[in-house]
Amino acid sequence: MKRTLLALVPLLVLVVLLALDIAIFGADSILGASQVCLLVAAGICVALSIWVHKVPWESFEKAIGHNMAEVAPAILILLLIGAISGTWMASGVVPAFIYYGLKIISPKVFLLTASILCALVSVMTGSSWTTIATVGVALLGIGRAEGFSDAMTAGAIISGAYFGDKISPLSDTTVLASSINRVALFTHIRYMLKTTVPSFFITLVVFTILGVSHGEATDGQMAVYSAVLTGRFHITPWLLLVPLFTILMIWRRLPAIMVLALSSLIAGVGSIFLQPDIITEIGQAVTEGSRARILFAGVMETVYNSVSLETGNPEVNQLVASRGMLGMLNTVYLVVCAMCFGACMQASGMIRDLAMVMRPFTRTRTGLVSSTVVTGTALNGIVSDQYLSIILTSNLYRDTYEKEGYEQRLLSRSVEDSATVTSPLFPWSSCGMTQATILSVPTLVYAPFCLFNILSPLMSIVVAIIGWKIVRKSEASPEPENA
Repeated sequence: MKRTLLALVPLLVLVVLLALDIAIFGADSILGASQVCLLVAAGICVALSIWVHKVPWESFEKAIGHNMAEVAPAILILLLIGAISGTWMASGVVPAFIYYGLKIISPKVFLLTASILCALVSVMTGSSWTTIATVGVALLGIGRAEGFSDAMTAGAIISGAYFGDKISPLSDTTVLASSINRVALFTHIRYMLKTTVPSFFITLVVFTILGVSHGEATDGQMAVYSAVLTGRFHITPWLLLVPLFTILMIWRRLPAIMVLALSSLIAGVGSIFLQPDIITEIGQAVTEGSRARILFAGVMETVYNSVSLETGNPEVNQLVASRGMLGMLNTVYLVVCAMCFGACMQASGMIRDLAMVMRPFTRTRTGLVSSTVVTGTALNGIVSDQYLSIILTSNLYRDTYEKEGYEQRLLSRSVEDSATVTSPLFPWSSCGMTQATILSVPTLVYAPFCLFNILSPLMSIVVAIIGWKIVRKSEASPEPENA
């Protein structure tokens, strides 16, 4: 009991610091304050362990070094995600995908198509926040004009955006959940489909029922949105070859780093031929000289730097803005600090002490998955950040899954089914505050309509009860190493 109470001290300190952090900095807490909180909590963990348990400092150094080595591929993937977000945007791939997606919007099934459109955009961008802040804002206005409540429309938008974010190989939370649990990225995504697709299917059925009674309304706003995209970008079906080639590489089970690097390279080179005016504009902002020099500078800017384009429409401006590799550095910073905190908790034995509290509930398959889901959801309410919830839940249960003989992909899926998708349901969390601010709809008002976010953790428990595709390690077929 004494060891358990001592193990709670760094965690409670972290919770208090993060509460102050969120209250003061809000959505900007990820820019640095959360990272400092993690390092302070790690320092308290080290101090208590050396003082009380006489754990040598060398043990912490070794654990931190080991964790840094483990997370190195994830950091590279995060940087490549920044690169691909820039090249896909500047080349017109994402604008083309959005343009053609807008064509399928039907007023008679607005909630259904709104959720699907947000899902598609989120898969392409890997960011639920970007999707909600751009397409989501436009859809909210259309929904209001068609007589839908803001809460209902916001629920459809957030449900679709988080579904796409959850299964996108470009999503930092997906990369984080898979890498921290040492599961190949596409193995993790394929395994998540078994709980994610049924949850989203039920969500779409409910939104269809809710929206089918509404009549037609003008789609003038969507026409304006499409016109702005076609006026700024050269939209052509040929642009869709880039995502199709990316899907082919994923289907061929190439390593995630190779897929992202090749896809970014193809989009970057293609942008010179497909969007020469845009690349020239970006290049001229940083250099002058020959056309070749300017085009090279423009492509490089889209890869590593944050790029903003003026379209004449504020909402579209947000949509076509890209972050590049530099935009991923705050996430990398958070991952590094979180891995230090996790390493210190691991080396001190505090993770083991905390896990022992949950041990009686994890002796069955259903109990283990349910405990993971409840913990991931609860931590979103406690630490107010989905990244930290993913990391802490993974650290708490990793050894238990190992000892019980379950595959780590079951842990990574259970963590994503809870820690990732429930984050916008808490008004005081960074996600909850951000989405409420962007959409101007209070969190507790839209939360009941975030059907996917509510169903996803419940579906994870249901699948655990059924036991579908959940096997012990000795029974599992080995995944290809490059999956």
